[in-house]
Amino acid sequence: MTTQIRIGFIPLVDCAPLVALHEIGFAREEGLEIVLSRETSWSNVRDKLAVRLYDAAHLLAPMALATNLGLGGPRAELVAPYVLNLNGDVICASNRLLDLVTEPGLTGAEAMLEAIRRNVLERPVVLGVPFFFSTHHYLVRYWLASAGIDPDRQVRIEVIPPPLMADAVRSGVIDGFCVGEPWGSVAVDADLAAITLPGRTVWAAAPEKVLGLRRDWVDARADDLKRLLRALYRASVWVAEPGNRPILGELLAAERYLNAPAEVIERALSGSLTLTPKGAQARVDRFMVFHTASATFPWRSQALWFYQQMVRWGHLPASPEAAAVACRTFDPGLYREALAATATDLPGANSKLEGALDSPMPAASLRGRLFLGPDRFCDGAVFDPDAVM
Repeated sequence: MTTQIRIGFIPLVDCAPLVALHEIGFAREEGLEIVLSRETSWSNVRDKLAVRLYDAAHLLAPMALATNLGLGGPRAELVAPYVLNLNGDVICASNRLLDLVTEPGLTGAEAMLEAIRRNVLERPVVLGVPFFFSTHHYLVRYWLASAGIDPDRQVRIEVIPPPLMADAVRSGVIDGFCVGEPWGSVAVDADLAAITLPGRTVWAAAPEKVLGLRRDWVDARADDLKRLLRALYRASVWVAEPGNRPILGELLAAERYLNAPAEVIERALSGSLTLTPKGAQARVDRFMVFHTASATFPWRSQALWFYQQMVRWGHLPASPEAAAVACRTFDPGLYREALAATATDLPGANSKLEGALDSPMPAASLRGRLFLGPDRFCDGAVFDPDAVM
């Protein structure tokens, strides 16, 4: 008998493992029928998961923690036992903003920062992010602060659904944004903005999306969860294989998924980006990571980093109770239970230093084949989760 699992998603390239899970047949091999439902906003995804219209969801990594803490919407007990991808975001500036900075020789990122510092608009620069409690928001804040810019005074953050970022630039609602692909490239191709910085430059191994589920569903359907995670892991391996990009790009381009050109989607999958409307190109290594370096493992240290950022920016008061919620939200135990009987090389720990590695390094693991990193932050800081707990 086939078990149905309903999953909500937002049209982004990083929903690729979920699309492959359904379209390539990995779910069927585990006796699962996946029903994917496209949503227009992250709040829709969160709310439908919370009220049991979905069994699981494509979620922003900090969103599960915020929901568990009752921040920005209804409280629900969610768990993230699987990371769908690392990286994949771009920071963009409108052509209007960049044109006001005339100093020669500046990179796009330098010009964007200079525009903010000099107050060239004679008002705070307005930056769009897809959701308040998002990796995008915290990467933007981290980047600006590392450059000496106050993200609460010198910029204003607005929430814009990912597919609407280009339209928001066109109408003058925002002056720049951080978003997951392909929506940065869509704005570039529409001659509206330039990609000034890939998100991985801010944090080289930022967990971007997770698989989110309600804790009560996980407790009631433990076997279904194991089957789902095993199938999803195989989908992630398939998605990460370069030879599968043309097929994957065509699948994601379909109207029911991203409804965007396959060529633009393949840029994100390969990391070969068009940065400006004039055609400047860049090859970004590890632009979007689906499998290597234990990318799918839900490290508790990642959840604690997001908790620390919430505290840093006044979105949450510091407390041992809230830190404990962060540790419970990313659940490596469920990941281990599901994949223990497979050939997956599981990490030897559930938490690690974040930002300590410049290049791939061997790490303690079940089979001794695991490499982690690079994972540096743009300011060279190292986050020690033990200092938070």
